[in-house]
Amino acid sequence: MAVAIAHPNIALVKYWGKRDRELNLPATGSISMTLDTFHTRTGVTWDTEHDVATLNGQVATGHVHERIFRHLDLITPGRPPTRVVSENNFPTAAGLASSSSAFAALTMAAAAEAGELFSPERLSELARQGSGSACRSFWGGFVEWRRGIASDGSDSHGTHIAPRDHWDLRMVVAIVDDGPKKIGSREGMIRTMETSPMYQAWVASAASDLNQARQAILERDLDALGRAMERSTLKMHATMLTSDPPIRYWKSTSVWAMDAVEKLRDAGVSAWWTMDAGPNVKILCRPQDAERVARRLRTLIDKVVIVGVGPGPSLLEDAER
Repeated sequence: MAVAIAHPNIALVKYWGKRDRELNLPATGSISMTLDTFHTRTGVTWDTEHDVATLNGQVATGHVHERIFRHLDLITPGRPPTRVVSENNFPTAAGLASSSSAFAALTMAAAAEAGELFSPERLSELARQGSGSACRSFWGGFVEWRRGIASDGSDSHGTHIAPRDHWDLRMVVAIVDDGPKKIGSREGMIRTMETSPMYQAWVASAASDLNQARQAILERDLDALGRAMERSTLKMHATMLTSDPPIRYWKSTSVWAMDAVEKLRDAGVSAWWTMDAGPNVKILCRPQDAERVARRLRTLIDKVVIVGVGPGPSLLEDAER
Protein backbone atom coordinates (compact mmCIF):
# COMPACT_ATOMS: atom_id res chain seq x y z
CA MET A 1 0.00 0.00 0.00
CA ALA A 2 1.29 3.43 -0.97
CA VAL A 3 0.34 6.11 1.56
CA ALA A 4 0.38 9.86 0.97
CA ILE A 5 -0.23 12.72 3.36
CA ALA A 6 -1.41 16.05 1.96
CA HIS A 7 -2.43 19.30 3.58
CA PRO A 8 -5.41 21.44 2.65
CA ASN A 9 -4.99 24.93 1.31
CA ILE A 10 -7.09 28.01 1.81
CA ALA A 11 -7.64 30.29 -1.18
CA LEU A 12 -6.57 33.86 -0.50
CA VAL A 13 -7.71 34.94 -3.96
CA LYS A 14 -10.71 32.84 -4.83
CA TYR A 15 -11.65 30.30 -7.45
CA TRP A 16 -15.38 30.03 -8.17
CA GLY A 17 -16.65 28.78 -11.51
CA LYS A 18 -15.24 26.86 -14.44
CA ARG A 19 -14.49 27.47 -18.08
CA ASP A 20 -14.63 23.71 -18.67
CA ARG A 21 -16.61 21.53 -16.25
CA GLU A 22 -15.37 18.21 -17.60
CA LEU A 23 -11.68 19.06 -17.12
CA ASN A 24 -12.21 21.29 -14.06
CA LEU A 25 -10.64 24.29 -15.74
CA PRO A 26 -11.20 27.49 -13.76
CA ALA A 27 -12.74 30.69 -15.05
CA THR A 28 -10.10 32.61 -13.09
CA GLY A 29 -6.76 31.95 -11.48
CA SER A 30 -6.43 31.71 -7.69
CA ILE A 31 -3.80 31.97 -4.95
CA SER A 32 -3.67 29.91 -1.78
CA MET A 33 -1.78 29.23 1.43
CA THR A 34 -1.08 25.62 2.39
CA LEU A 35 -1.99 24.87 6.02
CA ASP A 36 -0.15 22.88 8.65
CA THR A 37 -1.94 20.90 11.41
CA PHE A 38 -4.79 19.73 9.16
CA HIS A 39 -4.08 16.84 6.80
CA THR A 40 -5.53 13.93 4.84
CA ARG A 41 -3.79 10.55 4.95
CA THR A 42 -4.69 8.22 2.08
CA GLY A 43 -3.54 4.73 1.25
CA VAL A 44 -4.02 3.02 -2.12
CA THR A 45 -3.38 -0.65 -2.84
CA TRP A 46 -4.23 -3.22 -5.48
CA ASP A 47 -4.56 -6.14 -3.01
CA THR A 48 -8.35 -6.47 -3.32
CA GLU A 49 -10.98 -8.29 -5.37
CA HIS A 50 -13.16 -5.26 -6.05
CA ASP A 51 -13.06 -1.49 -5.73
CA VAL A 52 -13.68 -0.31 -2.19
CA ALA A 53 -12.99 3.01 -0.47
CA THR A 54 -13.22 3.78 3.22
CA LEU A 55 -13.36 7.44 4.22
CA ASN A 56 -13.00 8.29 7.89
CA GLY A 57 -14.10 4.75 8.77
CA GLN A 58 -17.16 4.72 6.51
CA VAL A 59 -17.43 2.78 3.25
CA ALA A 60 -17.97 5.19 0.37
CA THR A 61 -21.07 4.59 -1.74
CA GLY A 62 -22.95 6.23 -4.59
CA HIS A 63 -21.59 9.43 -6.06
CA VAL A 64 -18.62 9.59 -3.67
CA HIS A 65 -17.52 6.06 -4.62
CA GLU A 66 -17.91 6.84 -8.32
CA ARG A 67 -15.95 10.07 -8.04
CA ILE A 68 -13.00 8.36 -6.32
CA PHE A 69 -12.68 5.50 -8.76
CA ARG A 70 -13.31 7.61 -11.83
CA HIS A 71 -10.33 9.67 -10.68
CA LEU A 72 -8.21 6.53 -10.25
CA ASP A 73 -9.12 5.50 -13.80
CA LEU A 74 -7.72 8.83 -14.98
CA ILE A 75 -4.41 8.31 -13.16
CA THR A 76 -3.92 4.63 -14.00
CA PRO A 77 -6.07 3.53 -16.96
CA GLY A 78 -6.69 -0.21 -16.93
CA ARG A 79 -5.86 -0.47 -13.22
CA PRO A 80 -6.74 -3.60 -11.23
CA PRO A 81 -9.36 -3.51 -8.44
CA THR A 82 -8.26 -0.97 -5.87
CA ARG A 83 -8.68 -0.42 -2.14
CA VAL A 84 -8.57 3.15 -0.81
CA VAL A 85 -8.38 4.08 2.87
CA SER A 86 -8.52 7.78 3.68
CA GLU A 87 -8.78 9.79 6.88
CA ASN A 88 -9.00 13.50 7.65
CA ASN A 89 -8.03 14.96 10.98
CA PHE A 90 -10.43 17.86 10.42
CA PRO A 91 -14.12 18.26 9.44
CA THR A 92 -15.11 17.17 5.96
CA ALA A 93 -17.36 19.21 3.62
CA ALA A 94 -17.65 22.25 5.88
CA GLY A 95 -15.69 24.91 3.99
CA LEU A 96 -12.30 23.75 5.31
CA ALA A 97 -10.98 22.71 1.91
CA SER A 98 -11.18 19.00 2.66
CA SER A 99 -11.36 18.10 -1.03
CA SER A 100 -8.03 19.85 -1.71
CA SER A 101 -6.03 17.59 0.58
CA ALA A 102 -8.21 14.55 -0.20
CA PHE A 103 -7.60 14.54 -3.94
CA ALA A 104 -3.98 15.60 -3.60
CA ALA A 105 -3.30 12.64 -1.30
CA LEU A 106 -5.33 10.27 -3.46
CA THR A 107 -3.52 11.34 -6.62
CA MET A 108 -0.05 11.03 -5.09
CA ALA A 109 -0.75 7.65 -3.46
CA ALA A 110 -2.34 6.20 -6.61
CA ALA A 111 0.57 7.32 -8.79
CA ALA A 112 3.02 5.78 -6.32
CA GLU A 113 1.12 2.48 -6.21
CA ALA A 114 1.28 2.40 -10.01
CA GLY A 115 5.00 3.18 -10.01
CA GLU A 116 4.50 6.45 -11.88
CA LEU A 117 7.13 9.16 -11.35
CA PHE A 118 5.10 12.24 -12.19
CA SER A 119 6.39 15.77 -11.64
CA PRO A 120 4.58 17.96 -9.11
CA GLU A 121 3.08 19.91 -12.01
CA ARG A 122 1.72 16.72 -13.61
CA LEU A 123 0.35 15.50 -10.27
CA SER A 124 -1.24 18.92 -9.82
CA GLU A 125 -2.83 18.75 -13.26
CA LEU A 126 -4.26 15.28 -12.52
CA ALA A 127 -5.52 16.22 -9.06
CA ARG A 128 -7.25 19.27 -10.52
CA GLN A 129 -9.57 16.98 -12.44
CA GLY A 130 -10.75 15.41 -9.17
CA SER A 131 -11.10 18.67 -7.25
CA GLY A 132 -9.94 22.01 -8.55
CA SER A 133 -8.42 23.25 -5.30
CA ALA A 134 -6.40 20.02 -4.95
CA CYS A 135 -3.99 21.24 -7.61
CA ARG A 136 -2.71 23.84 -5.13
CA SER A 137 -1.78 21.30 -2.41
CA PHE A 138 1.38 19.95 -4.10
CA TRP A 139 3.62 22.65 -2.63
CA GLY A 140 4.05 24.14 0.79
CA GLY A 141 3.78 27.85 1.39
CA PHE A 142 2.01 29.95 -1.22
CA VAL A 143 0.73 28.63 -4.52
CA GLU A 144 -0.99 30.02 -7.60
CA TRP A 145 -3.36 27.98 -9.74
CA ARG A 146 -3.04 29.27 -13.27
CA ARG A 147 -6.24 29.66 -15.25
CA GLY A 148 -4.44 28.63 -18.40
CA ILE A 149 -5.63 29.02 -21.98
CA ALA A 150 -5.11 25.54 -23.46
CA SER A 151 -8.33 23.69 -24.21
CA ASP A 152 -6.90 20.41 -22.88
CA GLY A 153 -5.95 21.97 -19.53
CA SER A 154 -2.26 21.17 -19.88
CA ASP A 155 -1.28 24.68 -18.69
CA SER A 156 -3.77 24.85 -15.81
CA HIS A 157 -1.99 23.62 -12.71
CA GLY A 158 -0.38 24.87 -9.54
CA THR A 159 2.81 26.93 -9.53
CA HIS A 160 4.91 27.82 -6.52
CA ILE A 161 4.99 31.49 -5.49
CA ALA A 162 6.98 31.17 -2.26
CA PRO A 163 8.01 28.34 0.09
CA ARG A 164 6.78 27.70 3.58
CA ASP A 165 9.69 29.49 5.25
CA HIS A 166 9.26 32.63 3.13
CA TRP A 167 6.68 34.16 5.48
CA ASP A 168 5.61 33.08 8.94
CA LEU A 169 1.87 33.75 9.16
CA ARG A 170 -1.04 32.27 11.05
CA MET A 171 -4.54 31.34 9.97
CA VAL A 172 -7.08 31.40 12.80
CA VAL A 173 -9.94 29.09 11.79
CA ALA A 174 -13.29 29.75 13.45
CA ILE A 175 -15.42 26.65 12.91
CA VAL A 176 -18.92 28.07 12.98
CA ASP A 177 -20.51 24.83 11.75
CA ASP A 178 -18.67 21.59 10.98
CA GLY A 179 -21.64 19.84 9.37
CA PRO A 180 -22.07 19.15 5.65
CA LYS A 181 -23.12 22.00 3.41
CA LYS A 182 -26.67 22.09 2.02
CA ILE A 183 -25.32 23.08 -1.39
CA GLY A 184 -22.01 21.63 -2.53
CA SER A 185 -19.42 23.72 -4.30
CA ARG A 186 -19.96 22.13 -7.70
CA GLU A 187 -23.69 22.76 -7.67
CA GLY A 188 -23.13 26.25 -6.30
CA MET A 189 -20.65 27.15 -9.03
CA ILE A 190 -22.96 26.03 -11.80
CA ARG A 191 -25.92 27.96 -10.41
CA THR A 192 -23.80 31.07 -9.94
CA MET A 193 -22.35 30.99 -13.44
CA GLU A 194 -25.74 30.44 -15.02
CA THR A 195 -27.84 32.91 -13.05
CA SER A 196 -25.81 35.62 -11.26
CA PRO A 197 -25.77 38.98 -13.07
CA MET A 198 -22.53 39.76 -11.24
CA TYR A 199 -20.57 36.72 -12.36
CA GLN A 200 -18.87 38.23 -15.41
CA ALA A 201 -17.74 41.24 -13.36
CA TRP A 202 -16.18 38.80 -10.88
CA VAL A 203 -14.24 37.11 -13.69
CA ALA A 204 -13.16 40.40 -15.26
CA SER A 205 -11.79 41.79 -11.99
CA ALA A 206 -9.88 38.69 -10.85
CA ALA A 207 -6.56 39.53 -12.52
CA SER A 208 -6.04 42.69 -10.48
CA ASP A 209 -6.65 40.79 -7.22
CA LEU A 210 -4.20 38.09 -8.27
CA ASN A 211 -1.51 40.62 -9.16
CA GLN A 212 -1.90 42.49 -5.87
CA ALA A 213 -1.90 39.31 -3.77
CA ARG A 214 1.10 37.79 -5.56
CA GLN A 215 3.15 40.97 -5.11
CA ALA A 216 2.08 41.27 -1.47
CA ILE A 217 3.25 37.72 -0.75
CA LEU A 218 6.63 38.34 -2.36
CA GLU A 219 7.02 41.59 -0.38
CA ARG A 220 5.52 40.13 2.83
CA ASP A 221 2.97 42.95 2.95
CA LEU A 222 0.13 41.62 5.11
CA ASP A 223 -2.12 44.68 4.81
CA ALA A 224 -1.97 44.59 1.00
CA LEU A 225 -2.57 40.85 0.95
CA GLY A 226 -5.45 41.20 3.41
CA ARG A 227 -7.16 43.85 1.32
CA ALA A 228 -6.93 41.72 -1.82
CA MET A 229 -8.16 38.66 0.08
CA GLU A 230 -11.21 40.33 1.62
CA ARG A 231 -12.11 41.99 -1.68
CA SER A 232 -11.91 38.67 -3.52
CA THR A 233 -14.01 36.97 -0.82
CA LEU A 234 -16.74 39.60 -0.91
CA LYS A 235 -16.95 39.57 -4.69
CA MET A 236 -17.20 35.77 -4.77
CA HIS A 237 -19.98 35.71 -2.19
CA ALA A 238 -21.75 38.55 -4.00
CA THR A 239 -22.09 36.28 -7.03
CA MET A 240 -23.57 33.55 -4.82
CA LEU A 241 -26.00 35.91 -3.11
CA THR A 242 -27.22 37.19 -6.48
CA SER A 243 -27.75 33.72 -7.94
CA ASP A 244 -31.29 32.46 -8.59
CA PRO A 245 -32.21 31.07 -6.16
CA PRO A 246 -29.64 32.77 -3.93
CA ILE A 247 -26.88 30.82 -2.20
CA ARG A 248 -25.95 32.00 1.28
CA TYR A 249 -23.25 30.09 3.11
CA TRP A 250 -22.88 32.78 5.77
CA LYS A 251 -24.54 32.40 9.14
CA SER A 252 -25.17 35.10 11.72
CA THR A 253 -22.11 33.93 13.67
CA SER A 254 -20.01 34.22 10.50
CA VAL A 255 -20.94 37.88 10.20
CA TRP A 256 -20.24 38.41 13.91
CA ALA A 257 -16.75 36.97 13.40
CA MET A 258 -16.05 39.28 10.47
CA ASP A 259 -17.16 42.26 12.55
CA ALA A 260 -14.97 41.13 15.45
CA VAL A 261 -11.92 40.96 13.18
CA GLU A 262 -12.60 44.41 11.76
CA LYS A 263 -12.84 45.83 15.30
CA LEU A 264 -9.49 44.27 16.13
CA ARG A 265 -8.08 45.85 13.00
CA ASP A 266 -9.42 49.23 14.10
CA ALA A 267 -7.49 48.65 17.33
CA GLY A 268 -4.23 48.19 15.43
CA VAL A 269 -4.14 44.41 14.81
CA SER A 270 -3.38 43.46 11.21
CA ALA A 271 -5.96 40.69 10.89
CA TRP A 272 -7.95 39.90 7.76
CA TRP A 273 -10.85 37.50 7.24
CA THR A 274 -11.87 35.21 4.44
CA MET A 275 -14.55 32.61 3.83
CA ASP A 276 -15.00 29.87 1.29
CA ALA A 277 -18.14 27.93 0.34
CA GLY A 278 -19.20 27.37 3.92
CA PRO A 279 -19.92 29.26 7.15
CA ASN A 280 -16.47 29.02 8.71
CA VAL A 281 -14.32 32.12 8.94
CA LYS A 282 -10.55 32.12 8.53
CA ILE A 283 -8.43 35.01 9.73
CA LEU A 284 -4.95 35.72 8.40
CA CYS A 285 -2.62 37.44 10.85
CA ARG A 286 0.90 37.62 12.25
CA PRO A 287 2.05 34.96 14.74
CA GLN A 288 2.16 37.42 17.63
CA ASP A 289 -1.49 38.39 17.05
CA ALA A 290 -2.98 34.91 16.62
CA GLU A 291 -3.84 34.26 20.26
CA ARG A 292 -5.50 37.66 20.63
CA VAL A 293 -7.63 37.01 17.55
CA ALA A 294 -8.50 33.52 18.78
CA ARG A 295 -9.49 34.76 22.25
CA ARG A 296 -11.85 37.31 20.75
CA LEU A 297 -13.51 34.70 18.54
CA ARG A 298 -13.83 32.21 21.39
CA THR A 299 -16.18 34.56 23.23
CA LEU A 300 -18.90 33.26 20.87
CA ILE A 301 -17.41 30.38 18.86
CA ASP A 302 -16.37 27.20 20.66
CA LYS A 303 -14.12 25.70 17.98
CA VAL A 304 -11.25 27.99 17.08
CA VAL A 305 -7.97 26.56 15.79
CA ILE A 306 -4.70 28.31 15.02
CA VAL A 307 -2.67 26.91 12.12
CA GLY A 308 0.47 27.99 10.37
CA VAL A 309 1.87 27.83 6.87
CA GLY A 310 2.04 24.19 5.89
CA PRO A 311 4.31 21.88 3.88
CA GLY A 312 3.78 20.10 0.61
CA PRO A 313 2.63 16.46 0.47
CA SER A 314 4.72 13.50 1.56
CA LEU A 315 4.76 9.87 0.52
CA LEU A 316 5.34 6.61 2.37
CA GLU A 317 5.66 3.80 -0.12
CA ASP A 318 4.73 0.20 0.70
CA ALA A 319 3.17 1.24 4.01
CA GLU A 320 0.49 -0.96 5.55
CA ARG A 321 -2.31 0.46 7.66
